[in-house]
Amino acid sequence: MSTDKYQSPLSERYASREMQYIFSPDMKFRTWRKLWIALAETEKELGLNITQEQIEELKAHAEDINYDVAKAREKEVRHDVMSHVYAYGVQCPKAKGIIHLGATSCYVGDNTDIIVMTEALKLVKKKLVNVMKELADFAEGYKALPTLAFTHFQPAQPTTVGKRATLWLQEFFLDLEDLDHVLSHMKLLGSKGTTGTQASFLELFDGDQETIDKIDPMIAQKMGFRECYPVSGQTYSRKVDTRVANVLAGIAASAHKMSNDIRLLQHLKEVEEPFEKSQIGSSAMAYKRNPMRSERIASLSRYVMVDALNPAITSAAQWFERTLDDSANKRLSIPEGFLAVDGILDLCLNVVDGLVVYPKVIEKRLMSELPFMATENIMMDAVKAGGDRQELHEKIRTLSMEAGRNVKEEGKENNLLELIAADPAFNMSLEDLRKTMDPSKYVGRSREQVEAFLADVIRPVLEENKELLGVKAEINV
Repeated sequence: MSTDKYQSPLSERYASREMQYIFSPDMKFRTWRKLWIALAETEKELGLNITQEQIEELKAHAEDINYDVAKAREKEVRHDVMSHVYAYGVQCPKAKGIIHLGATSCYVGDNTDIIVMTEALKLVKKKLVNVMKELADFAEGYKALPTLAFTHFQPAQPTTVGKRATLWLQEFFLDLEDLDHVLSHMKLLGSKGTTGTQASFLELFDGDQETIDKIDPMIAQKMGFRECYPVSGQTYSRKVDTRVANVLAGIAASAHKMSNDIRLLQHLKEVEEPFEKSQIGSSAMAYKRNPMRSERIASLSRYVMVDALNPAITSAAQWFERTLDDSANKRLSIPEGFLAVDGILDLCLNVVDGLVVYPKVIEKRLMSELPFMATENIMMDAVKAGGDRQELHEKIRTLSMEAGRNVKEEGKENNLLELIAADPAFNMSLEDLRKTMDPSKYVGRSREQVEAFLADVIRPVLEENKELLGVKAEINV
């Protein structure tokens, strides 16, 4: 590791080697060569004077890129594509005259960008599906464990730990829908020339329109795509980058929401993210167990959400058929958005897989608030025993205020049940009242909702994508 120059933390600390390779120079330049082969094959099959021997020579050197030659050439000509055309030609003397025939730089540059983003989206999908699987299993396991719910982070009607997890899971499910839509609509630029008019191919094929119409579909098929964008300038529409970045931002938002909830729950000591045996929580406070991974999820997620603005602004700022103020921005915003989301999803996998639940703490907090939430049931039971509903409602309001004051001002335990039992208007003993304190009576249809959501929505998606399952995350720091 070099210590005398800046290293991106996305590569050094957060992103997987798999995602890093997708955005590596090796992936880029090997894809260029595959595209040059696809173009040459297409032109040969459509009747241009290109031999099979030339095609085979190109294929023989598709992988062993002579980077030294390309680098030296680029110092002379200051053009990356032409430098690699030259380097490929050095290795393929018989085919050098037909490399890049009829194409412009965006033929390799833009098509490669689409291919790279498509591969990166596939990896993101794999990890997203695995996060969903871990969350589904967690929700299933805790579907019936009552817990205090919060609105405005104030105690509210109880839910279950599993039901709360389905809220996180549904966010990721919506992201998967968006990702699948964008992934299924990714198309190549094809080979349309300097302003998108295919003028060079009119010249090459002597104005044969029918033959020219076959070029893009054939290239797409050879590169594993269904089709190319029907019209373009010199580049594919930069709105494609915006769509991709928005998917990444959506995943980041979902991860952020989940990580925030986990951080709050860890403060309450109800759940805890994985904490390894030798992990240090604080340099000063040795007892601390900070939710560092959830905090990192939130931190990286904010970066990705803001990063999505870059492609949107770049798309809006493109002039006519081509302008180059997109290039430097794309080199940063797209790879780094993917690298960050890759790190986020690995962290999500790690956290959810090792999430620790503390039922006794959850029960204690719930029981401290449950008397307030049980008052409606208590009032109904008292009315059944002959009480006056309006009178009882006012008494419960008064007694609840007194119990609340005891808790907040004097630090006492919640004694609402004792206060109600002491009031003859309710005609209920403390034992009768305590029978109403079964938390499962107050969680509504939480369990049933979890079961239905998993069975009807999530499990079918996981089954459809079962070949993607089995990913385990490695966390570097």
